[in-house]
Amino acid sequence: MTIDKSGETGLADLAAAEAARRIAACEVSSAELVEACLKRIKADESRVGAWAFLDPVKAIAQAENCDKRQADGLPLGPLHGVPVGIKDIIDVDGMPTGNGSKIDEGKMPASDATLVSRLRNVGAVILGKTVTTEFAYFHPGKTRNPHDPSRTPGGSSSGSAACVAANMTPLAIGSQTNGSMIRPASFCGVVGYKPSRGSIPLTGVLALSGALDQIGIYGHTIEDVALVETVMGPEPGKLGVNPGPLMATAMSAPLVRPKLGFVRTPYWDHAEPETRSAFEKLVVALGADIEEAPLPEEFASTAGWLRTIMSAEMAHNMGHILDTHPGEMSKVLSDYLIEGRQVAATEYLAARTRQNQLREALAPTFGRFDALLTPAAVGEAIPFDQGSTGDPIFCTIWTFCGLPSVSLPLLKGPNGLPVGVQLVGAPNNDAQLLRTARWLTERLGVPLG
Repeated sequence: MTIDKSGETGLADLAAAEAARRIAACEVSSAELVEACLKRIKADESRVGAWAFLDPVKAIAQAENCDKRQADGLPLGPLHGVPVGIKDIIDVDGMPTGNGSKIDEGKMPASDATLVSRLRNVGAVILGKTVTTEFAYFHPGKTRNPHDPSRTPGGSSSGSAACVAANMTPLAIGSQTNGSMIRPASFCGVVGYKPSRGSIPLTGVLALSGALDQIGIYGHTIEDVALVETVMGPEPGKLGVNPGPLMATAMSAPLVRPKLGFVRTPYWDHAEPETRSAFEKLVVALGADIEEAPLPEEFASTAGWLRTIMSAEMAHNMGHILDTHPGEMSKVLSDYLIEGRQVAATEYLAARTRQNQLREALAPTFGRFDALLTPAAVGEAIPFDQGSTGDPIFCTIWTFCGLPSVSLPLLKGPNGLPVGVQLVGAPNNDAQLLRTARWLTERLGVPLG
């Protein structure tokens, strides 16, 4: 990433890990970095629309407190002074949680979400709340794609992906229940990482589907997202999640040359022709480092099983809003909640059983490959005026199984817009996934360390 060292606003282009190092070395202050980000937001927010809530005075006050702590010689956390955007379904003390809906507009939480508390505890500056789709489902918010404002940034973590892509903040937090982290990362051309389900606590986060909801991280580099994962998770009491020194492993060289499995998935025909062609060329370029990894036949039904679980659990968690605010939800969301109310208990329980079965069915595949390579989205970002945030189908299987995945901005579509390459890892083997992702970007000559 090119840094303009001649002006203060060039600081906004720093990756998060590099910014943390410079602050710790007293080469730049947190206040200077935050002010640079705020200047970038002021210049580009009218075009991008990434923010649901922003209080510049409060942001600068946080940064000045960080600088005072450093000047007083107190211990510094690994994200000391680094600004972070928070998806507007995640509670932040002193900032409204609007959930992308006028129904909850201005609603103030009682406290920070657990993950936000953990970010504060390691010195992060909570810059503001980023736009989400309505209740984190499909109805779009105001955010546009920074690469082309006539296109969608994806959803539901729209503002989080867009604000990192536009260099408004080096980090942002989002969430995924189907494709809400990985698809926006692909469309916006940033690194998007969704850890194994359960790695990051969901306390203080809008509940859509407890069986599917997962927190994720946007940054400019793999080091950025690995750094944030180490401070936000794992959840207390879940010692089996992400065991070992994730950051050290992620940033190390593989002990043996990784082997990738190319997974078209049963939904390959959903990919745009240019996407299919680009991935087939990528496979050829990787040569002996990759081979086809077909999935068992039962994976073809994953989309239906995920829909059964997600619609039923959303109806359980959010149906009361439909009852108390008739006519105030979008038709796409209200129809989905009505559908969820009609899911039979036997259907729901059968789909939940399939989650474990499919995860176990992948064990032989992960015994052969270090990671699976597949598209992050069907193609480039679609036009905004289509009223959709895009098709999440290439995320569905991995979300359903709770697997870690990362989208890497390695390809371009026919209009020159980003197309992400998704790597998927074995459950709770996030460190190896991120290490393999770094190896792949270096192997292709596009280092995103």
